[in-house]
Amino acid sequence: MAELRYTITYLEMTAPPRGAPPPRPAEPLALLTAHEPPLHFFLYLYRTVGAPHHWTDLLAWPEEKLRDWLHGPAMTMTVLYRDGAPAGFFMLDRGEPGRTDLSYFGLTPENTGRRIGPWLLWTALQEGWRADPTPVERMTVHTNTLDHPSALAMYQRAGFHPVRREEASRHS
Repeated sequence: MAELRYTITYLEMTAPPRGAPPPRPAEPLALLTAHEPPLHFFLYLYRTVGAPHHWTDLLAWPEEKLRDWLHGPAMTMTVLYRDGAPAGFFMLDRGEPGRTDLSYFGLTPENTGRRIGPWLLWTALQEGWRADPTPVERMTVHTNTLDHPSALAMYQRAGFHPVRREEASRHS
């Protein structure tokens, strides 16, 4: 097993993004919120989106813990479909009053580079800033140097700013 060293950047925004949204891609896209999605469907998306970026943390969780987290009252999962097939997803965690965390965000490998990401992120931010059930005072996300090379810059263009960085490692 090789050791992977990476930098985690924690970001936040304290107001909804301003300005015009990115243009909706000229693709047949649909968004559906999955309420209590089957664990196998979540894991399919997690593995498909996350494999190129070494997303493995949740794979070590016991099934019951993972299901409880996924189906928790503070968590929502929205799935992007392109031409009828899953193309990506985002997850919002409203577990802390006044805060929404963009817990997971990403596209399947065949959908990266199609200019879908900025539009999907804008959509996630609009949903994340909706008061549910209390007003949102800040939105957070974290990314790391194993994620897509443009992830950090895309989050910053959307209005997030770094608040902390830390070094980490894992075995692959």
